Amino acid sequence: MEAAVSPRPRRPRPKVVTLTDAAAARVKEIMDRKAVEDPDQAYAGLRVGVKNGGCAGQEYVFEYAKEKGPIDEVVEDKGVTILIEPKAVLFLIGTEIDYEITKLSSKFVFHNPNETDACGCGESVTIQPAPEALED
Repeated sequence: MEAAVSPRPRRPRPKVVTLTDAAAARVKEIMDRKAVEDPDQAYAGLRVGVKNGGCAGQEYVFEYAKEKGPIDEVVEDKGVTILIEPKAVLFLIGTEIDYEITKLSSKFVFHNPNETDACGCGESVTIQPAPEALED
């Protein structure tokens, strides 16, 4: 008689990114304002990605997402839907997105453990993909 092999339950995957309370509140505010400006268009969330550019090599990007892409990573955090571009996932694993207000500026700030360098102006970064240790 053969022993039945039951699949091992999968552990929950960690979120690619998390939001601070300030960042979540600001994203909600931005998305609510966009919904008022364009009431005929529904938005699936805010898309976050990484693109080549700037003096350090890469820049974080945000855009309104009208729909979820077929292979977007979906992160629900503090009532906010963030869609991560597939090519950006390994660069963003473990990132906390914050929103800071100072006397001179207000901006989203990425606390990314995968950053290895940043330019002096703070607009671009150098990011290495996360180590394979996070795989199952």
